[in-house]
Amino acid sequence: MRKAYMAPLDATYQERDDASLVAASLNDPRCFGELFRRHAPPLHRYAARRLGGDLADDIVAETFHQAFRGREGYDSTRGDVRAWLWRITTNLIRRHHRSETRFYRALARTGVDPVLEGHADVVADRVTAAAETVRLSAALAGLRKEDRDVLLLTAWGELTYQQVADVLGLPVGTVRSRVNRARTKIRRSMGDPADE
Repeated sequence: MRKAYMAPLDATYQERDDASLVAASLNDPRCFGELFRRHAPPLHRYAARRLGGDLADDIVAETFHQAFRGREGYDSTRGDVRAWLWRITTNLIRRHHRSETRFYRALARTGVDPVLEGHADVVADRVTAAAETVRLSAALAGLRKEDRDVLLLTAWGELTYQQVADVLGLPVGTVRSRVNRARTKIRRSMGDPADE
């Protein structure tokens, strides 16, 4: 992700919680930069895993653009800022469903994951992981997009079921059943004998 220059904020802004930063940004838009600093890296990693690095840059930029434009309507009683930002990101990723499916199919063919870093000390692990990446990518490409969303928000986004429910506007039980269904399909696709 490209680093953008932002004027340093007063240390008191860095100590504030997310909801108060959104409120403060109405009078001092620079406060929103602290939210970007806190939340852009995990959002970018998640978007890159789903769509590739080039689209991830655009997704994260658009996420914060939409959030900034809609910050007056942010309701701190509905949940934390994280769920709000992840909801925007997930909706933007959904617009790129075809790109995501092509990304996974290409990953399944090549076994090259552009998000993984190329350190010499992990080469052996990467060789083993590459074989699994091909199979996993093919399995992900075969999931319904609704199932893929919940699975990847929990696995790559590291969100709880409740946070995923907040992001997607679903009951927690629906999230649980979709994650379970997606995991079962992935295990079957990858030849897990426990699911035969």
